[in-house]
Amino acid sequence: MSKKTALVISAHSADFVWRCGGAIALHEERGYDVTVVCLSYGERGESAKLWKQAGMTLEKVKAERRKEAENAAKALGVTDIQFFDLGDYPLALGAEAKERMVDVIRKVQPAFMMSHSKWDPYNTDHMYTTQFALECRMIAQAWGHNPGEKVLGAPQLYLFEPHQTEQMEWKPDVFLDITPVWEKKWAAIQCMEGQEHLWHYYENVAQNRGNHFRRNSGGQAGGRDCRYAEGFQSIFPRTVDEL
Repeated sequence: MSKKTALVISAHSADFVWRCGGAIALHEERGYDVTVVCLSYGERGESAKLWKQAGMTLEKVKAERRKEAENAAKALGVTDIQFFDLGDYPLALGAEAKERMVDVIRKVQPAFMMSHSKWDPYNTDHMYTTQFALECRMIAQAWGHNPGEKVLGAPQLYLFEPHQTEQMEWKPDVFLDITPVWEKKWAAIQCMEGQEHLWHYYENVAQNRGNHFRRNSGGQAGGRDCRYAEGFQSIFPRTVDEL
């Protein structure tokens, strides 16, 4: 039986940590190989703490952001993290980037994919990434794209939580209990030293989603306790054999 896989497409090098680090760690523990693709380092728009240091350069910022992301990935159990280095603010997501992403998708053959909300007026890099993920998923399904390669099936695309949910038209329909792996996510969060101001914000988000999990867990989850959770919005219908 082939190993189960998943793919996270992250606009910047910290997004996967805040928004789905728990899902990554949980599925790694359950035998999945989770591939994380960071389209940029967030070097221009999300590295203010580094830029405030004297003598800072773009390459130094990139190197520091890469180190932080690699350390975070290790904390979550990820062995395959890839950096496309496409620049940020704005991301440059042209035809060459799509070809590269489709190659990754076909190689990974993910059981599910994750990316950002479809709308984000505060950070257009995020919503462009999700459109990019949808387009690349579509291309990877096309038999006429690089004929002879194994085409992609129909993996779900889960949209992870944006920063200001009420502004993003993001409505979660899945809550995942990440309590068993919270310490791993918290360790990964603390690897993102350049954005320390967000650490406790995302701790609070996880606690709030844990509350939502408890409130809604009387169905499939059997009414159990939950301290930390992550919320996701699914794009495609989910097929089930029982409700």
